[in-house]
Amino acid sequence: MAAGLGRRARSVEEMVINFGALAGFPTENFRPIEPRPTDVFITTWAKSGTTYIQQMFHQLRMAAATGTGDMAFDDISRMTPWEDSAVITDSDMNQPQKAEPRGFKSHREYERLPAGCRYVVTLRDPRETYVSFFRFMEGWMFEPGSIGIEEFFPLWMAGGPGGCDYYTHLLSWYARRHEPDTLLATYRWAVSNRAAMIRRLSAFCDIPLDNSSLALVMDMTSREYMYRHKDKFDDAMMAGALEAKVGIPADSDSTKVQAKGSDAKLVPPAVGAQIDAVWAERVAPVTGHKDFASLAEEIDALGG
Repeated sequence: MAAGLGRRARSVEEMVINFGALAGFPTENFRPIEPRPTDVFITTWAKSGTTYIQQMFHQLRMAAATGTGDMAFDDISRMTPWEDSAVITDSDMNQPQKAEPRGFKSHREYERLPAGCRYVVTLRDPRETYVSFFRFMEGWMFEPGSIGIEEFFPLWMAGGPGGCDYYTHLLSWYARRHEPDTLLATYRWAVSNRAAMIRRLSAFCDIPLDNSSLALVMDMTSREYMYRHKDKFDDAMMAGALEAKVGIPADSDSTKVQAKGSDAKLVPPAVGAQIDAVWAERVAPVTGHKDFASLAEEIDALGG
């Protein structure tokens, strides 16, 4: 029998009830990661390019191992398992993967991940993440129209299962921008400079890359391609667990890939003021950057 509400939430308070209920379920198969130095953690913050980099990483290693890509999966997070949600999905994080190196998804800061591995992070404008996160949750986690975008701020700050808030994540990885174990880019740069990002990722992960593999991965990471295969990027494992445990229908739209990107201009002024206030309090004093655009210029320069 499902715990929680047994349905999608209709308020912020009901969202908290549903997610709180998940903690009460025992696990049978869960086993935490036994890390290896070659492991790659794709650990962007929520709605900041995680799925895009998961797809890029998986197709890179499959092209190197087999000479072709791979779409024979129901959920990209079965190929690069999601560390943060493993207890919810009752997953053994040490199951064999299709190719080397092993890859894992996370939304966490450096301090809560296994040390001594490799980390790939893309950073995104907070307003864009806000709109994208709202679009993603509406119609899946909560009933359409039941929570206004103005009310969504506490849910955005929560960051999802096992995650951290946007600012903690950004500051953690900004501090590691020059570390050899960390590949840091902005989401916008990674999308606009896809070939360069593929080359950076292959070199960083020690995955061989030739011209034919580059062309293959370029095609399979385009928005058009991923949108045509959006059912592969819809959190099927998480959706199944939420249906079984808290009664949230798994047939609702939970795809990560949208036909068009999220527009930061849709953030209401009052919410934008909250986002800016936390940036001014926490990020600007540490980084010297008054806003994300300024910080992005520094990070983009790392790509050459």
